[in-house]
Amino acid sequence: MSLDFDIDNIEMEKNEATPLFWFETSNSVRSRHQFQPDGQLSVVLVDDSRPLYQKVAGSFMNKFFPSGYPYSVNEGYLRYTQFRAVQHVTSAAMSVLSTQSLLIAAGLRPTPAQATAVSWILKDGMQHVGKIICSNWGARMDSEPKRWRLLADVLYDLGMGLEVLSPLCPHLFLEMAGLGNFAKGMAVVAARATRLPIYSSFAKEGNLSDLFAKGEAFSTLCNVVGIGIGIQLASTICASTQGKLVICPLLSAIHIYSVSEEMRATPINTLNPQRTAMIVTDFLKAGIVSSPADLRYKENLLFPVRLEDAGNVRVGKSLHEVIKPSKLVELKQVFPKEKFLLNRGGKCIDMVLKQDASGEDALRGWLVAAFAVQTESSSHELSASVLQEAYDKMNGVFPVFLKELQSKGWHTDRFLDGTGSRFTF
Repeated sequence: MSLDFDIDNIEMEKNEATPLFWFETSNSVRSRHQFQPDGQLSVVLVDDSRPLYQKVAGSFMNKFFPSGYPYSVNEGYLRYTQFRAVQHVTSAAMSVLSTQSLLIAAGLRPTPAQATAVSWILKDGMQHVGKIICSNWGARMDSEPKRWRLLADVLYDLGMGLEVLSPLCPHLFLEMAGLGNFAKGMAVVAARATRLPIYSSFAKEGNLSDLFAKGEAFSTLCNVVGIGIGIQLASTICASTQGKLVICPLLSAIHIYSVSEEMRATPINTLNPQRTAMIVTDFLKAGIVSSPADLRYKENLLFPVRLEDAGNVRVGKSLHEVIKPSKLVELKQVFPKEKFLLNRGGKCIDMVLKQDASGEDALRGWLVAAFAVQTESSSHELSASVLQEAYDKMNGVFPVFLKELQSKGWHTDRFLDGTGSRFTF
């Protein structure tokens, strides 16, 4: 909870026998602050004349929001948290309904109890298979955490949808429940893998652990509320499969919408192909450097955007796919000290990065490609003269461009292309 006070409201006393202490008064709250002999700062509440509802709200903020909120987090955290609450409530409610459906489907099966138990174990085993498969796409989740977070919830809802439908075909219990758990297993990995970069984008003061702890506590609270709503629905309008077929799609729509709004409110501050393209486009068009908060609502959460003004660059293909051996020597002569290579590849400019290339190297290559598009002739070849002219332009603006990026909060020390494909000379 934030504390606002004027210097006139601070009373400080000190003498030789008493350690330094002072009183702070803010929003009808008076507290005594004192440094202990061991250097620790103790805070004792002296008077709190706030109404009861303000005390409850203050207690809630202290338990479920980071210390120093809203000054300790980046823009968009409140909107992210509001939709996150709706997301967890609807997801927990659907989980109750899908579990009820699975139990009904398992009970309807005309098989011995032992066979039902084996089916249930196999069903859970499919979730582990989904987790193993999804773990192969970790680099892509680093590059596009918003997209994969949205995909995770779509997969999770798909899995629960199959579970809800399982009572309609109890003879296919293992198939329906197994596929459902397979989708949910992939969703769990994607959601957990993207949680850290999303929290990191809000950690304004390096308070990632506090953000993570308070965020998980808030999620737990919302899940408990959602479970209560789910139990109430399961015992009333969703007691039948027909009721679930009406309510579950509605809950799923609210759930997915909430997740999409969460992601749109998140100001991811790492460089990837889509965000780099938008930054370069804004810089070339208007001479401005956009901040993570400026771009958060412009990102396409479903499909990557190719921007002609930004050079329409493709990143991460293998060296042999991008550049012909005959062109390699020529391009290395143009950029002998750089850690990127460029080549015209159809409608796009292909760029490959050296193994130790940083985000700054990727930005330099992207700017060269963008300037080259502005000056190249009608041929589909990037000639050495065009590249050299674009390279000179890039060197002229890059120091100012990089300084502006860093001042806006971008992490320019790394570039997350999502493929992990690099090359060596």
